Amino acid sequence: MSEVRNKETLGFQAEVQQLLDLMIHSLYGNREIFLRELISNASDAADKLRFEALRDDTLFEDDPELKIRIEYNRDQKTISVIDNGIGMTREEVVENLGTIARSGTREFFKSLTGDQAKDSQLIGQFGVGFYSSFIVAEKVEVLTRRAGAARGEGVRWVSSGQNDYTIESLDRPRRGTRVTLHLRADAEEFLDGARLRAIVHRYSDHISLPIVMQREGKDEKGEETVNTATALWTRNKKEITEEEYAEFYKHVAHDFEAPLAHVHSRVEGKVEYTSLLYIPGHAPFDLWDREHQRGVKLYVRRVFIMDDAEQLLPPYLRFVRGIVDSDDLPLNVSREILQQNRTIDSIRAGCEKRILDLIAEMAEKEADKYATFWAQFGRVLKEGVIDSPDRKAELAQLLRFVSTRSEGDVQSVSLSEYVSRMKDEQKHIYFITADNLAAARSSPHLEIFRKHDVEVLLLTDTVDEWLTMHLNEFEGKTLQSVTQGELDLAALGARESETDACAEQDMKALVERMKESLGDRVKDVRVTHRLTDSPACLVADGNDMGRHLERLLKASGQSIPGGRPVLEINPAHPLIRKLVQGSADQDFDDWAALLFDQSVLSEGAQLQDPAGFVQRLNRLMLSPGASGAAE
Repeated sequence: MSEVRNKETLGFQAEVQQLLDLMIHSLYGNREIFLRELISNASDAADKLRFEALRDDTLFEDDPELKIRIEYNRDQKTISVIDNGIGMTREEVVENLGTIARSGTREFFKSLTGDQAKDSQLIGQFGVGFYSSFIVAEKVEVLTRRAGAARGEGVRWVSSGQNDYTIESLDRPRRGTRVTLHLRADAEEFLDGARLRAIVHRYSDHISLPIVMQREGKDEKGEETVNTATALWTRNKKEITEEEYAEFYKHVAHDFEAPLAHVHSRVEGKVEYTSLLYIPGHAPFDLWDREHQRGVKLYVRRVFIMDDAEQLLPPYLRFVRGIVDSDDLPLNVSREILQQNRTIDSIRAGCEKRILDLIAEMAEKEADKYATFWAQFGRVLKEGVIDSPDRKAELAQLLRFVSTRSEGDVQSVSLSEYVSRMKDEQKHIYFITADNLAAARSSPHLEIFRKHDVEVLLLTDTVDEWLTMHLNEFEGKTLQSVTQGELDLAALGARESETDACAEQDMKALVERMKESLGDRVKDVRVTHRLTDSPACLVADGNDMGRHLERLLKASGQSIPGGRPVLEINPAHPLIRKLVQGSADQDFDDWAALLFDQSVLSEGAQLQDPAGFVQRLNRLMLSPGASGAAE
């Protein structure tokens, strides 16, 4: 009997308990995935041992043949998955089995709805892993010892999946991990060799390690390998089914759902490597963390080297999952070496090109699938224009937006479509940036464009401000913000005489008086012909930072020098005519400030002095003749 030491009972992290409760009830209809998840974990443990043994081959101890073993016992009603991989220390057991130390955990739990069907999909997207054991088990026991650790540093972990678990130290002669499931009464259907073999064939045939089981039959003895035990990416593409590709994706991505698309290629020549890359069907919870390591695994000659090798793809493709297997890198390659390796530069460029080709083909031939892709990953793909300027032309073809021609809020308008609908005399691709579509659509800056039926792109993603700074033109047409600089009205088919309702000299006098009244609040005041219904609007001068970008930077806590906007006034509006005619002389300063403040509000910004705005508005409403102000 092994000596048990340091036994203690610990409580689960609150998120673990919540996940267990949800999983047991929500994934009941797909319980067989527990075996896939445990085999996947065992495979990862073997990969990690093989990698660490590159530096210290004594970690193999006296057992260099890596494999995964499945055992079951009808009498004891148990199923065990055993590996001779890296194993775990006591601290690692507590960290890996008692907590969910994973980016995106908080966002995941915020997304839960209480609807069992919807939550089961979210659980699958989050990754079920070891905790899927409790779908079929009333008690789970884990025996493990870290490779290289002393025999007496083994660990036993036991839990019924309720509120806590026990952990203790014990003697364990073998390295690696043994997970034993004590099955629930309604899960005894899995105590069948044929059923277990079928699950392995369905979900885990691609695992490159041998998965072995005891032979069954009257005269059968010894063990047999029940999977193909060949790395899937090394096989001929013609021999691999779509189902096999999908199951391999679920293994490498720890995802519950099938991928949206994949590309499998073998490159030969100066640099030789195989890549199998996937586009997931949904965005991971940590997609917006640019510092989080990527989802591509690196192998060298079929030997696992590292998870999440961020050097293999640029940051804007961080949603891609899969593997790269190189024939040219050294087995002891490190992350530091990868950063300065020409072979990696070539692999990175090749993988980036294949993913963009895959996305472009989807956009051209599978519109519905591309719409799904764009809804999930469009915002992060826009970062590519900034991250990879040499790919700017390719990426520009893939971009999608909402425009003033769009009926809904789906980003579906390509730049090519926009250019095809441009007026003959139109020189620019016009756009407006705003916090949301409602603010963009109601902006007074669009009035002249609506009047002359000129399409404008409505950009509401935060990244759009930086996108338009780096994407200056498309197919010879320059991109121009409708809120910055002066407009070429002739190109829009407009003529100044259409809206010139006041004498030129009178307008000059009004402009000067408003500049004096507003003082440092404005850089300039000028007459505009971009407005048809509104009395005034604010624009950024041609060389100044855009108003929306300035607000975004300030909201993020960045200290930037405050730019002063240009106030443009509409000479045809009754309020402006009132000011020209001098009928508001006694309240002129209040009217000038009110026009400025309402222009601030119309662009979705906050007033610097809301109380002052209310006081001025009250004074104007109470002033003589206020009821006739707009007559």
